[in-house]
Amino acid sequence: MLRVLYGGSPAASAKSLELILKDSAMSASVPDEQYKIVGVLTNPPSAKGRHKELVPTEVEAYARIWNEARGDDIKILTPEHIKQDERTAIEALHPDIFVCFAYGHILGPKFFSLFKFGGINLHPSLLPKYRGATPVNSAILNRDEKTGFSLQKMSLGIDEGDILYMQETRLTGTETAEQLLNQSALLGAISITNVLRQTAKTGNLPHAVPQAGTPSYCTTIKKEDGLINWNDSAEKIDAQIRAYTPWPGCFTYANGQTLKILKARDALKIAVQDNSIKKNTDLAPGTVIEFNKQRGILIQTGDGVLIATELQWQAKKAMDYKSFMNGSRNFIGTVLGSN
Repeated sequence: MLRVLYGGSPAASAKSLELILKDSAMSASVPDEQYKIVGVLTNPPSAKGRHKELVPTEVEAYARIWNEARGDDIKILTPEHIKQDERTAIEALHPDIFVCFAYGHILGPKFFSLFKFGGINLHPSLLPKYRGATPVNSAILNRDEKTGFSLQKMSLGIDEGDILYMQETRLTGTETAEQLLNQSALLGAISITNVLRQTAKTGNLPHAVPQAGTPSYCTTIKKEDGLINWNDSAEKIDAQIRAYTPWPGCFTYANGQTLKILKARDALKIAVQDNSIKKNTDLAPGTVIEFNKQRGILIQTGDGVLIATELQWQAKKAMDYKSFMNGSRNFIGTVLGSN
């Protein structure tokens, strides 16, 4: 039986873990392909909320649910850093392979020496494009026509490992980062289960090929990146909002108040079917043009019109555009962006 240590932290990684755990249970019926998750490696609990309550990662939370529901004994490891004591604890699990999706730590040769088959990593881009921590966001921001995920052998260089499997997805220009990440989590987890079953059966990892093409790299995302520049085009702002959903979210200012724009569309995309929608005006960028009961709140940008459909005042609940306008009757004519 192949013994697996799983590494990850956020919600998308927990979705992958769920699918892999369910498949591992089914693999017991095929002894030649059997594998077992013997431990999970995840970030320590973080302080959240007004009272700074310590909250475990989604991966830890799901592993605990699995243990309680199945009577399993998956070891949960939540170190701040991986040093000798942590490596000793991992070694005690006798893992054969490390499976990683969004763990967020740089791992060294001493760590990888603990595993007979090394490590494999699920990366949500078509490597070598978008190496780094924010590939999904980058694909949306750059308005790519396609993206996908890569399953790679882990190496000491960040996302430089040989490719075990790659799957492409066409983009429609409507996806959010959250949607794309969840899609990669589920489809990628299926590819992981296939690799684990094959490795258990053959005693070897499947053949991997070197990455082909010119590498590109992601930039880190900061909270202030969500500030909307109304001089940008509607197409660019639309992509920004989708790329930063759910974090850091996009925001602007209206009469000194912070206003989040949670969902929106480039009016040009809708005007193809609805000729009542304005494609552009001579108003200053950031001007709230009108309220369209069927479509949303129209806002002029540096090039084109953005249609906002879900908004949120600071410290208030999120609202659809109709509910928002019911409480903001003088909103039309406001010029957004000045704080």
